[in-house]
Amino acid sequence: MKVKLIHKSGYHSKIENQNGNSIEIDNKSGLSPKGVSPMELLLMGVAGCSSIDIISILKKQKQNFDNLYIEVEGKRDGKELPSLFTEIHAKVFIEGNVDSKKAFKASELSFTKYCSVSKTLEASAKVTFCVYVNNKVYIK
Repeated sequence: MKVKLIHKSGYHSKIENQNGNSIEIDNKSGLSPKGVSPMELLLMGVAGCSSIDIISILKKQKQNFDNLYIEVEGKRDGKELPSLFTEIHAKVFIEGNVDSKKAFKASELSFTKYCSVSKTLEASAKVTFCVYVNNKVYIK
């Protein structure tokens, strides 16, 4: 795995992977940032990684969902540098003909076993999640 950063101006840069896919980053303290901050990228990584796991597990469980979205919020200590995430909470929303127990199990497996991003961030942050199936919260 390899990525390449290309500086644009100020703190604005473009980052590409080996396949040519890219994302733009910037310092979010600027007046009009032209990309996401590196810390936002980490939270996006949690959402993306867990979505891939959840989709894969739901397919194996023969669960047909119509919509899936994940909101991830991170809290940082902010007292000193580096300002690490201390808490990360994900809300998984699944809509469609899905068994809520299977949806929860898929999410649980992602966050506790399979998602490499979440597991990496566990070293500094408490990672938690909840699952909403058809707008009803499901808690084990």
